[in-house]
Amino acid sequence: MARDRVPVLKRCRSLNLDPTYLGIDKKSKKENPRAGRKMSEYGLQMREKQKAKFIYGVLEKQFRGYYAQAVKMAKKEGIPGENLLMILELRLDNVMFRLGYGRTRKESRQIVRHKHVFVNGKPVDIPSYIVKAGDVVEIREKYKSIQRYKDILSVTDGRIVPEWLLANHDALSGTVVARPTRAQIDVPVEERFIVELYSK
Repeated sequence: MARDRVPVLKRCRSLNLDPTYLGIDKKSKKENPRAGRKMSEYGLQMREKQKAKFIYGVLEKQFRGYYAQAVKMAKKEGIPGENLLMILELRLDNVMFRLGYGRTRKESRQIVRHKHVFVNGKPVDIPSYIVKAGDVVEIREKYKSIQRYKDILSVTDGRIVPEWLLANHDALSGTVVARPTRAQIDVPVEERFIVELYSK
């Protein structure tokens, strides 16, 4: 399986991305040597695409598939760029991260893969599983009392859960209230550049 082995803070520097969007509270003391340089239009488009892929931990083939799905959806509702971010937000690993049951999306992905998660009472171990409005996501009963989740909540308890989710930290569960709107998605991505890139 392909993996991104570039150090996280180095990648954040190159993408001009604050690590807090990844759930990391460290800051790099180094500066991006390219900071202040004017980028070409293509460079801006590529950077926004790489930023979105990096934030959500998605590789190119899957990302392109999400974009195709977003364009298809736009024939009925929404616009492609916003639909793309909505689909990425509805991934199960991201929902776990947003609910505060993973310090980072990478950790949330691992939790899902290790079969710690139920969706509507059934085990789901696919991080890219797309949840729907009304779905109930929770940590499996036999894992709720382990120290790992106490440690995670001690770090994430102050994290703001977005309006489209309802968290119950006592029960280690959450409900998808609705699909997120663009205004409720706080990632610093200019999705119009991604649309321009793929529209060429």
